Amino acid sequence: MQKTVHIIGAGISGLSAAVRLANANFKVHVHEATQQAGGRCRSYFDAATNLTIDNGNHLLLSGNRHAMAYAKSIGTEAGLVGPKSAQFPFVDLTTGQRWQLDLGDGRLPLWVFDEARRVPDTGLRDYLALMPLIWAAQGKLVGDAIPCKGTLYERLVQPLLLAALNVDPPQGSAGLAGAVVRETLLAGGQACRPLIAREGLSAVLVEPAIKLLQDKGASIRFGHELRDFAMSADSIGELKFADDTITVEPGDAVVMAIPPRPASTLLPGLKAPSKFRAIVNAHFRFDPPKDMPPILGVIGGLVEWLFAFPQRLSVTISNADRLLDMPREELAQAIWRDICKAAGVQSELPAWQIVRERRATFEATPEQNALRPGASTSWKNLFLAGDWTDTGLPATNEGSVRSGNRAADLVLAMRQA
Repeated sequence: MQKTVHIIGAGISGLSAAVRLANANFKVHVHEATQQAGGRCRSYFDAATNLTIDNGNHLLLSGNRHAMAYAKSIGTEAGLVGPKSAQFPFVDLTTGQRWQLDLGDGRLPLWVFDEARRVPDTGLRDYLALMPLIWAAQGKLVGDAIPCKGTLYERLVQPLLLAALNVDPPQGSAGLAGAVVRETLLAGGQACRPLIAREGLSAVLVEPAIKLLQDKGASIRFGHELRDFAMSADSIGELKFADDTITVEPGDAVVMAIPPRPASTLLPGLKAPSKFRAIVNAHFRFDPPKDMPPILGVIGGLVEWLFAFPQRLSVTISNADRLLDMPREELAQAIWRDICKAAGVQSELPAWQIVRERRATFEATPEQNALRPGASTSWKNLFLAGDWTDTGLPATNEGSVRSGNRAADLVLAMRQA
């Protein structure tokens, strides 16, 4: 008899769980509180720029195994594009110096031995000083594990960890930072090739998943917010929505893939992160210079990463709580000045859009990391997913997919029990 699973939330973690279970011949019902899928990883048409933009510039790496497998499972792996090898151009706005970090395409980090490929003005000893971070304990701070100063830190470690942790790196979890380094820099260039969804996040990671689910007979209901559960001693028995109640039959399962705040409301006593950090993304309608790389690391400015898309230049600024109350026009002007320097262009401020995600990620400190729950719960048929659960990674798309896969695997194990 075909088993049923209810997926609460149609973000990337919910969709990855749904796809995995639909492919395993489960009857899948997806319930999404909002009117669109994708959560914090989606595209939409923006009237200010007259372009379809993403709510955030989500960079994937070729070594993001779970995210890449998810894209492959929905037939969109080719929609993630980037250079043939792991090359990262940088510019320092304070000095005007430009360089390229070239990690190659091997499985070992041999680039650290090549002066022409590593960060300028760094030596092998600088990289060896990062070793304590690789296996650091979860409760340790990055600032207590490695020296957070010097050329290598300023030109590579700080930008990498700031983007990954979304907190000032010295205050971040050394355990999470070590996981990032192990899966990127330490894994060689083959794991570090940067990939972006050139045609938009929804077109590559969201809409094809929805179509696959519908083709397999799954139901997807938008504007269908879960309000409460009915629980027996050890199982979820009913799902209570605003307008209806759905019975969860014995042997069926529920995967709750929603943010930590609503999850904590639905499950009183749930241990979950309670502090969050913002990310600011800005989009400008402007044709990139022909020689401009798809991704440019920016040092010494407000901007941290500059992305070149057709008809659009976009930036990402992490740990951005300080910018939440800055007037939008003033912020757009400040960002555009950095872009002009970094891209070598001269132009008045073009059409623009600022997207401020106030709670973009949980705060990746040891304290908040310790609050992340696993996928299992006190109820044998209820499982959790989301980049805020205990994935072993900071809040990333790779972590989202990994959490969805973990929840799906627990549902599969339930069927086999």
